Amino acid sequence: MSDLLRLLTLLVTLAILVLVGTVFFAHAEGWSWLDAYFFTVVTLSTVGYGNIVPVTVAGKIGTTVFIFVGLGIFAVVVQQIGSYAGRKREEHTEWLIARLGHHKHTPEPHHAPKAANEDDRPEPESAPKR
Repeated sequence: MSDLLRLLTLLVTLAILVLVGTVFFAHAEGWSWLDAYFFTVVTLSTVGYGNIVPVTVAGKIGTTVFIFVGLGIFAVVVQQIGSYAGRKREEHTEWLIARLGHHKHTPEPHHAPKAANEDDRPEPESAPKR
C-alpha cells in the first residue's frame, strides 16, 4: 500500500471514529451536536478539559470503550503523518544533493586556516630585572 493511500485510509478511519463518537454522545447524553463533537475530539486527543462529562451509565461505558479504541487509532494516525513528513523531507534532501552535486572543498595544506579554538603559544618569558 502506498504511503499516501495508507495515510488517507487512516484519516478516513479517524473521521469515521469522530463521527461515531459524536453521534453516540449526542444520543447517549442528550448533548447538542456541537457539544458531542467537542467532547469527542477533546477525549480522543487526550486534552480532557473536563467542562463536559458523561453522566449516564451508557455515556461512561461508551467513553471508556471510545478511549481504548480511539486513542490507538489517533496515535497511529499521528505517527503515520510524522513518518510521511519525514520520508518526504528525506526525498527532498536527496533531490537537492543530486541537483546541487557533491562539491567538497578541501583547503590546501599551506593555506589551512588556524582553528578558532586552538590555544595561543605562550610568550617567552624575559629575564628578570635586577
